[in-house]
Amino acid sequence: MKRKEIEFSAEDLISSVESFARHVSGKQRLTLRTKTFILPKRIKPIAPKEIRAIRKKLNVSQSVFASLLNVPKVTAISWEKGRRNPTGAALRLLDLARKKPDVLV
Repeated sequence: MKRKEIEFSAEDLISSVESFARHVSGKQRLTLRTKTFILPKRIKPIAPKEIRAIRKKLNVSQSVFASLLNVPKVTAISWEKGRRNPTGAALRLLDLARKKPDVLV
């Protein structure tokens, strides 16, 4: 197992102690790490004909397509017929499949 060298930084230590003091006094919420990144743009709804085109581009049946997306077959069929619209993670996954179809296979 590799061991990671830890570099001592007095400034980091002081900053951590001050941050903890602000947390204890209720002025700041304490978190372990902070990372800032840009969120991807929201995905516009995908039309039923586009969902059908994604499936046909993959050259799979509706059953296999549903399995690749980990959704019930009836859900995938409903998307293709326009009875239901994909939302959330399914919408993001369909967008990915539209751009890079090989990601599902």
